Order: sequence, then structure tokens, then C-alpha cells
Amino acid sequence: MSEDAQDVVLVVEDEPLIRMILRDYLAGQGYHVLVAEDGAEAFAILASKPHLDLMVTDFRLPGGISGVEIAEPALKLRPDLKVIFISGYPAEILESGSPIARKAPILAKPFDLDTLHEQIQALLK
Repeated sequence: MSEDAQDVVLVVEDEPLIRMILRDYLAGQGYHVLVAEDGAEAFAILASKPHLDLMVTDFRLPGGISGVEIAEPALKLRPDLKVIFISGYPAEILESGSPIARKAPILAKPFDLDTLHEQIQALLK
């Protein structure tokens, strides 16, 4: 369980089952979890929530926006926000050329939920 039960995690994932699994797992680990299924929802949450600690985002999302394209402006708005990318196509994240893609952890789908939790704990220390 998270040492700080108030850690807020935004999950951006278009696949409903994966989104539900991530939400339920992270909530069970003590995180306050917000979910978005696309870039528009993610930007609405980023604009309306004063506190977010971490964003877990898929790379390929509907509507022509990628997880990197969400993370870059999110980090400008919130420099302390931590990001983890998840993708079935992890090489595409690195190929995006984004500085955040070179720094943030990337988990290739399918990944172990405990591995995700370990990454989150390491980033939120």
C-alpha cells in the first residue's frame, strides 16, 4: 500500500477492460485513481484537478493524440507530475523523439501489475 494514501494517479487508457483493471488495482494499493479514455478527457482532468502526482498513459489513443502529446503539456503545467507510459508498441514511444519519452518509464503490454506498482513507488518516493 502507498505510504501516502492521498497520492493521486491519472490513468489514460482507451481499452475499457485495461482501464478498469488498472483503476481497481491501483485503488486497492491505496491510490486515489482518476481515469480518462482519451486525450480530451485527460486534458479536462488535468485542467480541473488541482493535485495530481502521477499519470499512467497509453501511447496509442483514439482521436489522433498520443500519450506523449498529453504528457508534454501536462508537464509544462505541472512540472512535478510523474509519468509512466504503457503500450503494446513501446518502440513508438521512444521514436516520438520527445524528451519525456527518454526519461519516463515505459512498460510494454502485457505487463505485471506489481511491476507497475514498483515503478509508481519508485517515482513517488
